[in-house]
Amino acid sequence: MKGKGNKKKDENSFQNALIKKALGYDTKEIVEEYVGGEEGEIKLSKKKITTKNVPPDISALKMLLDKEEKPLSELSDEELEAEKNRLIKILSEN
Repeated sequence: MKGKGNKKKDENSFQNALIKKALGYDTKEIVEEYVGGEEGEIKLSKKKITTKNVPPDISALKMLLDKEEKPLSELSDEELEAEKNRLIKILSEN
């Protein structure tokens, strides 16, 4: 059974993955081809590394915004400004 610390860690992992998906990211894909040698050994014949861009996902961004405790329509002007600054900070870090 998971403890409270594990649940918080899982929530943070989910939050970080959701932010990554919402902002988009680059990932490397490695394709390797092997051939059999004369004596039965396997040798690497080709290795191709490509970088793929995963674009920002609007659905993930919507989930982040919907996850807020308080609906945006209920926030005060000061709270809206603080939330705007927080989101700009997150975007500028990536």
